[in-house]
Amino acid sequence: MRVITPALLAAAGIGFNTSFNQGVESVEKTWDKIAMLCPSYGAENIYPWLKTLPGMREWIGERFVHRLEAEGFRVANKLFEETYAVKRTDIEDDQLGIYGPAFQMLGESAAQLPDELVWSLLPTGFTTTTWDGQYFFDTDHPVLAKDGSVKSVSNFGGGAGTAWYLVCTVRIRKPFLFQKRTEVEFVRKDKIDDERAFWADEFLYGTRLRCNAALGFWQMVYASKQPLTTANFDAAYAAMCQITGDYDRPLSIKPNLLVVPSTLRGAANEVIEAERLANGATNTNRNLVDIHVELRLPNS
Repeated sequence: MRVITPALLAAAGIGFNTSFNQGVESVEKTWDKIAMLCPSYGAENIYPWLKTLPGMREWIGERFVHRLEAEGFRVANKLFEETYAVKRTDIEDDQLGIYGPAFQMLGESAAQLPDELVWSLLPTGFTTTTWDGQYFFDTDHPVLAKDGSVKSVSNFGGGAGTAWYLVCTVRIRKPFLFQKRTEVEFVRKDKIDDERAFWADEFLYGTRLRCNAALGFWQMVYASKQPLTTANFDAAYAAMCQITGDYDRPLSIKPNLLVVPSTLRGAANEVIEAERLANGATNTNRNLVDIHVELRLPNS
């Protein structure tokens, strides 16, 4: 039996950290396809620019000032953790190898958290109000018409089936926000005289991360619960391209990503990747957008 020393515990911690990093590096992130990274330097962020999608205009007379309004849109950071306990006797008996996969999974879990937070936002958009007082996916977002009156703009195609989404991902502004306060940390409590070591004869290792995710620009995503057919895809694509900002200014939003749950993978491939339609006609939507099958989305 080995004698537990600070040097031995340090070596064990380095090994666990290495396995943790391997787990982190094994994850291929996808959240940044639909969300913009927003650094955070405090307990929360206030987003005064979400209400405004300004553009350049000819300078006639004085400048036209776009006033950034907070609109009460605040995103508080959340604190996340995951903790493992390693028995002191396993370190004494040189059984550290059995923990390698566990710490790899710990790293994998930490690296997947941003994806989990961002992709979970999509189904909430049907029941969560955003800064304009409407549901994020809604048929009547208030937008100013050219004459200054208020008109309704839709980013929801209706229906009651399984939801699918068209997204514009090539612009700086994206439909969702990932707010990062800290990088993920690997924390060790492995001193011989730690209280946990005395009372439970074990050492603790864990992760710590502060972040959050939130709904952003509704104009950059279009949702539908209609069957995923060529006709409904065409209608959604056209509707998204026609979304305007205040005073009927075209936003030139061109969707380039179709997001579906696993049960709509076949329908998505038929609409986007098939060379010909069921009637033999050429599929004019072939490769028009990319397809992302997101396993975290509900299938009903």
